[in-house]
Amino acid sequence: MKGLLETRRIYRRSRRTRKTRYRKPRFQNRTRPEGWLPPSIQSRIDNIFFWIDKFCSVVSNPKLTIEVGKFDAQKMINPDIQGVDYQRGQTYGYHDIRYFVFARDSYTCQVCKKKGKILNTHHIVYRSHGGTDRADNLITVCIDCHTYENHQKGNILYHWMMKGKKLPRYKEGAFMNVFRRRVFNKYPNAAFTYGSITTPKRKEIGLAKSHANDAIAISGISSIKESIVGMFKIKQFRKKKRSLHEATARKGRKYKNVTSKRNGKNIKFSGGFYLNDKVKLFGKTGYITGFTGTNGAYVKTIDGDYITVPTKHYKQVGLKHLTRLHHNNNWQFEQKIVG
Repeated sequence: MKGLLETRRIYRRSRRTRKTRYRKPRFQNRTRPEGWLPPSIQSRIDNIFFWIDKFCSVVSNPKLTIEVGKFDAQKMINPDIQGVDYQRGQTYGYHDIRYFVFARDSYTCQVCKKKGKILNTHHIVYRSHGGTDRADNLITVCIDCHTYENHQKGNILYHWMMKGKKLPRYKEGAFMNVFRRRVFNKYPNAAFTYGSITTPKRKEIGLAKSHANDAIAISGISSIKESIVGMFKIKQFRKKKRSLHEATARKGRKYKNVTSKRNGKNIKFSGGFYLNDKVKLFGKTGYITGFTGTNGAYVKTIDGDYITVPTKHYKQVGLKHLTRLHHNNNWQFEQKIVG
């Protein structure tokens, strides 16, 4: 990628000095509009605003209280940071990022936990799979452990890539800083609170840590007269795949999909059942998330847990075991019992 960018820069620079036909300057349409955000972050913020507006529309005279957060990611990394240190990154004072990773890991192999060996930096998520050269994607591994065999499927380095080895990440703090500024502008009449205020309030009421209990504490009530026995849960389910046409084969496909043909697990209906139908089986209720073969399906609870045949380890369930409760659109609704 770096080579391609440099090549483009060279071509554009040489073109500016050549005597060619007049081209209308285009620099005036390169400015992003005020308030622009990357699509991924904008989508998350729009989704939060959608649900705030949705719940406010179904409640008479709503009183809106929103919990926000303010994070200093650099202080989370180094509590003693101050002054000019904010302008210096984590790798300041190191020859390159490789030596910073070694120092962060105390010059210790993260596989065998031994010191004094020749060390390499290993990409947790390979660059061929979209990984980056940033420090949070690099880890220290000695040459005895950084082998071809350990990179193969089933071994530790491959396992780290698939599961994601837990290293400190601070991107959610950055998102909350962006969200906080925009929610102030969107809902100027709302009351705002912070997590450091919510936690003591929740403990005063005598509630355990959960998202639902945090919402109760945020509401501002001082006591609970009755124990909470139920919780309404709603979840969006994606029925369609927007990447039917693929230039490269994804996991689960042997060949690239150039004809927009659905694979067997992505069909919409089978045996009278449809995707996201709410069904009952083995005394439990769940939702069809996919089909397999001509008479099988995958069923998950609203929490994402598979419902399987008792005493069996595979995830497929025969359609003969399913009793449809009702059809669903792209949403799942369920009244859950707490405790």
